[in-house]
Amino acid sequence: MKYPGAKKSFGQHFLNNDQIAMGIVDALVDELDIPNVLEVGPGRGVLTHHLIGRKVNLKVVEADRDMVAVLSKTFPDLVDNIIFQDFLKTPIETLFDGEEFGLIGNYPYNISSQILFKMVQYRDKIPLMVGMFQKEVADRVVSKEGSKVYGVVSVLIQAYYECEYVFTVPPESFDPPPRVMSAVIKLRRKKNHNLPCDESLFKSIVKISFGQRRKMLRNTMKQFVNSAEDLTDPLFTKRPEQLSLEDFVSLTQRIEALRKI
Repeated sequence: MKYPGAKKSFGQHFLNNDQIAMGIVDALVDELDIPNVLEVGPGRGVLTHHLIGRKVNLKVVEADRDMVAVLSKTFPDLVDNIIFQDFLKTPIETLFDGEEFGLIGNYPYNISSQILFKMVQYRDKIPLMVGMFQKEVADRVVSKEGSKVYGVVSVLIQAYYECEYVFTVPPESFDPPPRVMSAVIKLRRKKNHNLPCDESLFKSIVKISFGQRRKMLRNTMKQFVNSAEDLTDPLFTKRPEQLSLEDFVSLTQRIEALRKI
């Protein structure tokens, strides 16, 4: 089949390495203990082919009309489960009749962080995710405190998911080849995927802290408390990249307590 070309507007780089595709699918399906799987951005269907072979209850979300036509022709039995829509606008809560599902994809690099944050938003529906990202994004997701790439994405994803770097993928595995290295990561939802603090405040603190990552927290946290005298705890003498996830939770709890005084 002659495929339509990749479109920059969709951030498309089509995986053309079948062994890598099989490895991505195996990484999800071998661990997933539920039948439902949602694939994001299937494109020409290299992952789709292997998912169908694993006999999962598969739905795919594709925003490119031309790729929907390709998928419909290639996988006629899947037609009723092809959702022609932008994943970021897809109502997750209505998929699979509200049941949980695994998430998989060679994700469009231009919206990959947004995909991750939507996954966190609907984490009660998504116990497991495996996918391809730009390596720089993958490194940020799995990094720990003290790393130069540790930041907002690291903390907000690791708050709810255990993160695993699976393998690196070179540019020649795609058509067209991206100008960057890529990587596959796996995210497993934590058993307790709610935080013991105000989650909205937690998110704000993480974002504001890393927005001025060179400053000590006693400088960036002033807006959350009544007086600078409230910021004497040693935790406030640190910079954000020095704080673990647990430290950020403790920081949020501390500020919660101060705001109630």
